[in-house]
Amino acid sequence: QVQLVESGGGLVQAGGSLRLSCAASGKTYSIHAMEWFRQAPGKEREIVAGVEMDRGTTYFASFVKGRFMISKDNVKSTVDLQMNGLKPEDTAVYYCAVKMTPYGRQEYWGQGTPVTVSS
Repeated sequence: QVQLVESGGGLVQAGGSLRLSCAASGKTYSIHAMEWFRQAPGKEREIVAGVEMDRGTTYFASFVKGRFMISKDNVKSTVDLQMNGLKPEDTAVYYCAVKMTPYGRQEYWGQGTPVTVSS
């Protein structure tokens, strides 16, 4: 079992920045990758970014490339999402998720943290 707790969401003006953090606990030694998803009202959940905990390989959705950065701390079992140049369309609930294997689905999810970007 892995437990995830997100923090750092809030209200920000367009063009501003926010930093989200996800802390994992439990069987963190088995985590293959930690990822950030988001879900806007009336839309499906979509992946934002992820990082492989061993290799450090990162990946991003095309709509955030160049604006968002993801970083990890294997000792603390945390993953941060630095969001810069925020746009109103980035408004969503952001979720942290964990993959335990390279080709498996996301097995554990956090409770989500809301991000609102005002124009």
